Formats: sequence, structure tokens, C-alpha cells
Amino acid sequence: MGQKINPLGFRLGTTLGTTQSHHSFWFAQPKNYSLGLQEDEKIRDCIKNYVQKNMRISSGFEGIARIEIKKRIDLIQVIIYIGFPNFLIENQTRGIAELQMNVQKKFNSVNRRLNIAITRVEKPYGQPNILAEYMAVQLKNRVSFRKAMKKTIELTEQTNTKGIQVQIAGRIDGKEIARVEWIREGRVPLQTIRAKIDHCSYTIRTIYGVLGIKIWIFVDEE
Repeated sequence: MGQKINPLGFRLGTTLGTTQSHHSFWFAQPKNYSLGLQEDEKIRDCIKNYVQKNMRISSGFEGIARIEIKKRIDLIQVIIYIGFPNFLIENQTRGIAELQMNVQKKFNSVNRRLNIAITRVEKPYGQPNILAEYMAVQLKNRVSFRKAMKKTIELTEQTNTKGIQVQIAGRIDGKEIARVEWIREGRVPLQTIRAKIDHCSYTIRTIYGVLGIKIWIFVDEE
């Protein structure tokens, strides 16, 4: 069961105490709930597309760990957690202003202000989204999937993670039959609720087809 559901949803609102937190903070009436989810998705997609087109760093990936959205009656606050913010320092003011304008166009609400803030992640290679992007770049560059998986695990050695599991599925190396390959280092107790597990699911398009990358990181245990 631990590998069939999202570890974030599995650990929210448990009687043992929440070890994870939501990435969206807002309340809505049942009839407006789906609209709120669609709005969050548009905001995240707009931010990722903007960073991908205008602020791509030399390593070839955006380095966005996560995007948190907090909504109030008259304000939408967006916090972008980035692992490599050096490319934002030079034109940070202009970049944020332009990004806010692009995001504002995605929804028709004129009664709410939009505020975007950027926060640096201290240990970027302890974030599954950043590791998945790194692995996707390696696979696009025709690197062997086993080498890419091992290199991804080696990057987490500089962090304080207690375990990591990397999985890739699809037509690996262009084989006719799709298969699943995975590798684990350390402990990854997916069914232990008190264990804090960071997880991401990432899709990469290659010349052979679509590959799916999943990464589980065991951060700590309460």
C-alpha cells in the first residue's frame, strides 16, 4: 500500500500527528473546490513554464523544489522554493514582476492581489523534485539509466537523508517491452506513518516514448 498512494496524502491528518504539510492552504465551498484546484494547477504550470523559458541555469533544469500557495479573500501568496537561486539574483525584481503579470493573466480574478516570493532551499539535492529533474536531464542526454540512478543517489550523500529509493518505468533504453527498474539506498519505510517521506512523480518524454520517474526520500522519523 505504501507505494500505491502519495506519501503526503497518506500522512495528513493522522492520529499520530502530521509529519507532512499541505502545499496549498485555503478553504472553499464544496461547489467551488474544483475551481480552486484548477487555479492552483494553472499557477504552478505558469511559474514552471516561465522559469523553464527565461531562467534556465547551465545545468539544464529549473531547480524548483516545490510551490506553496496560500489564498485569502483579497490575496494570493505564492512561495517558490528553489534550490539554485543564483540565476535569479541579477534580475530578481524584474523577473518577479514579469512573472506576477504572467500568472495574473491565467485567472480572471481582479479582486485579489498576487504576491510571489522566492525562498532558497539549503540542501537542494535532498529534494525529490530537483533530483528527478536532474535524472531526466541525464536520460535525455543518452546516459545509461543505471548510471543516472546511481549518480542521483550519490548526490543525496551530502544531505542528512536516511534513505532514498529511485524508480524508473517505461521503455527503458528503447526496449520493445516496458519494464520497471528501481534501486534503494538506506531505509525507506513507506508504511510507517510517523516517518517523514518526501515523494515526487516526474514524467520525461524521450525519443523512445514516455518514461516515469518516482523518488522517495526518507527524511526523518518522529
